[in-house]
Amino acid sequence: MDSEVTLLLVEDDFQLRMALRLYLGTQGFHVLCAADGLAGLRLFYEEHPQIVLLDIMIPKMNGWDLCQRIREVSEVPIIIVSACGREEEKVRGLKLGADDYIVKPFSMRELVARIDAVLRRSHSETVRTGHWPAFTDEELFIDGNRWEVRRNGKPLSLTALEMRFLLYLVKNANRVLTHQQILEHVWGREYTDALGYTKQFVWRLRRKIEQDPEHPKYIVTEKGIGYRFCCPS
Repeated sequence: MDSEVTLLLVEDDFQLRMALRLYLGTQGFHVLCAADGLAGLRLFYEEHPQIVLLDIMIPKMNGWDLCQRIREVSEVPIIIVSACGREEEKVRGLKLGADDYIVKPFSMRELVARIDAVLRRSHSETVRTGHWPAFTDEELFIDGNRWEVRRNGKPLSLTALEMRFLLYLVKNANRVLTHQQILEHVWGREYTDALGYTKQFVWRLRRKIEQDPEHPKYIVTEKGIGYRFCCPS
C-alpha cells in the first residue's frame, strides 16, 4: 500500500484480535481494536477508519447491528469475519450492507488479499476519473462522472461497490450480463464462483433505485443467466 490505511477490527477473541493486530500491522495497516460492538461503534465515530473488519458474535452490540448502524451513516467498506458459514448468514450480512464475508478459520494471506481487493475497488471508484455512463428518465437519474444517483429528484446513497455494480449495468444497458461477467468485472476473478454476491447486491440496488423492488423496472433478472439494465432504445 502507498500509505497507511486505518482499519477498525471488532473481535472479542483476545488471542485472535492480538494476532490480527500484529499481522495486519506488518502489512501496513494502522489497526484500531475493539472487543465489543459498542466500543467498536464509538471508535468508528471517533477515528473514521477506512475499512471495518468485524465478527458477528460479539458482546454488547452484535455484528449484525453494528454493520447496520455503520451503514446508516457511512459507505466505508465492511468485511464480516465470522465462524458462521451458513448461506443464510452470508446472505444476511450482504443484505445489511457488508462488502465481503469471510468464514473462520482463514489464512492471514487470504484475509489481507480480501481486504486489499475491497479497498482497491473502493479507492478506484472514489477517484472518479475517466468516462462514466449516464442515464436519465422521469424517475431515475444516474451520472457516473459526478458520482450521483437520484430517484424522483432525491439523492441516493450508494456504497462504492454498489455504484461500481450499477455503472457496469448501465454501461451495458439492454445487454444480458452473466453472473460470471459481473463478478469478474465488479469483484475480480477470484470471486467468479460467488453467485450469491450478485443476487444480494441486486437486491440492495433494487431497494434503492426501483419504485417497486418486487417488480423491477430497471434491473431485470434473466433467469438462469444474469441481469440486464433496461434502457429505452
